[in-house]
Amino acid sequence: MARVRSKSDLPTKICPVCGLPFTWRKKWAKCWDNVKFCSERCRRRKSQVISCPVE
Repeated sequence: MARVRSKSDLPTKICPVCGLPFTWRKKWAKCWDNVKFCSERCRRRKSQVISCPVE
């Protein structure tokens, strides 16, 4: 049986559009390496990438 991960142990990435961190989701399990944006809204606004993300 697989060990359950707590939510704090999930991998995170920083969205290049809004600069906010987002965490792994089960629907992204097969393509996590290709996921770049936190949401559909950010994916559509990818041409407006901010130069220096908010920390």
